[in-house]
Amino acid sequence: YDGKCVFCRIARREEPGTALLPCEDEDLVCFRDIKPGAPHHYLVVPVKHMGNCKTLKTEHIPLVKRMMEVGKAVLQKNNFSDLNDVRMGFHWPPFCSIAHLHLHVLAPASQLGFLSRIYYRLNSYWFIT
Repeated sequence: YDGKCVFCRIARREEPGTALLPCEDEDLVCFRDIKPGAPHHYLVVPVKHMGNCKTLKTEHIPLVKRMMEVGKAVLQKNNFSDLNDVRMGFHWPPFCSIAHLHLHVLAPASQLGFLSRIYYRLNSYWFIT
């Protein structure tokens, strides 16, 4: 836990302004992005403080898969069912604003605005899927 990290505080329900969405994985939390790039834009975050996506190793593959499953489940609970029109990924440092691992879940990807299409561009230098 890092008390200076806003995502750590959100995960511990210490940020009353951020509502957590129902999540069936006790090691993860999910909430809406404060600057949505799509009609559905959620962040899936490990409760335990982890560095950004550059710190991921092979042993973290199951964690990332669980993060993706939580993202899909939250979309479905929010009446979005076309899982072929979803973009998920991580901002690559130095392009991530918070140094706590977080997966962006955006849908429908087909409705990303001009800037969001750039900012969340598939496998770009700054956003990896």
